[in-house]
Amino acid sequence: MKFMRFAKDGRVGLAAAAKGEEFHGFFLADIPEFGDLSDALLAGEEVVASLGARLLQGEPIDFATCDQLPPLSSPAKIVCIGLNYRDHTSEAGLVQPDYPTIFSRFSSSLIGNRQPIVRPKVSQKLDYEGEIVIVIGKGGRAIPKASALTHVFGYSLFNDATLRDYQMRTPQWTMGKNFDGTGSFGPYIVTTDELPDGVKGLELQTLLNGQVVQEGNTNDMVFDVATLIETVSEVMTLAPGDLIVSGTPSGIGMARTPPLWMKPGDTCVVTSEGLGSLVNPIVDE
Repeated sequence: MKFMRFAKDGRVGLAAAAKGEEFHGFFLADIPEFGDLSDALLAGEEVVASLGARLLQGEPIDFATCDQLPPLSSPAKIVCIGLNYRDHTSEAGLVQPDYPTIFSRFSSSLIGNRQPIVRPKVSQKLDYEGEIVIVIGKGGRAIPKASALTHVFGYSLFNDATLRDYQMRTPQWTMGKNFDGTGSFGPYIVTTDELPDGVKGLELQTLLNGQVVQEGNTNDMVFDVATLIETVSEVMTLAPGDLIVSGTPSGIGMARTPPLWMKPGDTCVVTSEGLGSLVNPIVDE
């Protein structure tokens, strides 16, 4: 099943789609017993299943008349993984680490499908990073790798748009990764039953103005989904609705000669089989 959040006429709603079917849904005010999707995830698998069944009884959703929002509005944790594809580590001129490179994003940076990525006034070095997002469904601490995939609710797409000059000002990447309007998330969450275990073997592409600029396969991740969950949960308790953004393949704009920065008027698309396409125009602040 797919879950999507949308807005229309100032009202927020939820929609769901069975495999191969169109989206149906309700405004949140019409299903107060469920709350938002994050509330249902915290309430457990049975509540999420009931929510999905209820949404399928709703009206068809016309994408042309609504805005698509990030599938989760305010994740408690957005844990991002750097240097998780060897070809990307190489193009960045770095040594491949034997432990995941981890940094944080904050929900204040999130936007949804078709919403604009904003190039801030203070920098023009706006880069793209297409990635796959792991959405935690069952929380836990010290989750063993053998059972880690049972803690996944689903997957989505992410454009970890980065201001490279701010990222490189210090050894910590937080500032360059958290400008408002730069964390594109969506277009929806796809539950695990519709995808290969651990999203193994999925092609991942980023296109800028219709040209493929990044192309990779999840089989090439240095640290797979189960390993990432085990590693992160060794330190912190993961909760339902937390996100792990799993890393980007090679082809980033910073590594090109000359560098390829996103600019106003561009359109960036992150796409992967089974996860749809995450589309964002670029605008100036």
